[in-house]
Amino acid sequence: MELVNCHSHTVYSGHGEGTVDQLVSAARKAGISTLAVTEHYPLPAELDPLKENAITWDLLPQYLLELAQAQEAYRDIDVVTGAEFDWLGKCETRDISDASFEPFAYSLLSVHFLDGWCFDDPALMSRWDELGYDAVWRRYVELWIEAVTSNWPCTAMAHPDLAKKFGYYPSFDLGKVYSEMVDAIASTERIIELNAAGAYYGCKEMYPAPELLRMFCRAGIPCSVGTDSHAPEQVDRGLKDAYRALFEAGYRCITVLTATGDRRCIPFD
Repeated sequence: MELVNCHSHTVYSGHGEGTVDQLVSAARKAGISTLAVTEHYPLPAELDPLKENAITWDLLPQYLLELAQAQEAYRDIDVVTGAEFDWLGKCETRDISDASFEPFAYSLLSVHFLDGWCFDDPALMSRWDELGYDAVWRRYVELWIEAVTSNWPCTAMAHPDLAKKFGYYPSFDLGKVYSEMVDAIASTERIIELNAAGAYYGCKEMYPAPELLRMFCRAGIPCSVGTDSHAPEQVDRGLKDAYRALFEAGYRCITVLTATGDRRCIPFD
């Protein structure tokens, strides 16, 4: 079956490794037919003072140029120009408009910050205990629903239940929370992604959880797949496991974006 990766990063992220060319070369070697390079869109300086969480504004033109060069150089792989946008809620100070999304054929929307706190940063884990797991989860879901129902023209919601990254869970039943998330995205035209990276963190499972993935499927929400690789050697990490998880959840095709921004479905064999 055709292999695709719709979520990947490079050295431009500030916390990744490898150039665009090295990433694309690794994807070709792994037999990937479509690779969306989705660098983290620049963050406000106050949220990324060390410039280690996203591409910087001054490097954004070079990133776009290198993607264009890769598209021209490698005709046997569909290299998709993408970006991952962080929803910042009340902490948003960037001038985000439709023009911000125009350079990208594919845009992911994610929640990494809760009121200015990067909750999935291992260096900042202590705040989980300060705020309490229940409060963190409730705030995460509030912002996730706010993001998914916003007017930002992002294509897909990245790693939907990222709050479980460290294996921290609330005391309340997540079933109601999942239903709220499914209802929210069902009111939009966005897709979700099955992100393989979660299996390599404390939660030891992909994003989203199997139950949530099944609920998305039953609601008819299209799903893409990505490894969230931050180094060339991770470009296909967990990809085949993700395909199996999608099939087990009830999906019979994978939705993938092309370099021109069109959607296509890859049926399971």
